[in-house]
Amino acid sequence: MEVSIEALRMVFPEELLLHFELTGAIVKKDKRGGDFLEVEFVERNQLPQGYSVTDYETKDFVERRIQDFPLRGKPVYLVVKRRRWRHKESGETLIGSYTFVQEGTRLTQELAAFLKELGR
Repeated sequence: MEVSIEALRMVFPEELLLHFELTGAIVKKDKRGGDFLEVEFVERNQLPQGYSVTDYETKDFVERRIQDFPLRGKPVYLVVKRRRWRHKESGETLIGSYTFVQEGTRLTQELAAFLKELGR
């Protein structure tokens, strides 16, 4: 089942929407028949700050699946496609870094902080 992208724009952090295009959302079934929401984001075509478009070109994407807060009791997963940039001469690759993913996890920072608080 398709989900309204415009409605979802009001749910996700501004930082995420600033750097990523919300490209799709769909309700899927898990192995046990339960519903979950999968939302896809694709990084905008912007080099990380401090790098020149004359030196780098977009190479491909690195995909990561991140768990976010449930909506209406249903699990939510973000499929985040980040651009990989390649230096035109040296071949060095570069990927932008963002603060909305909790380091060392596959959870958003907000969800990780919430779960940590629950554990106390």
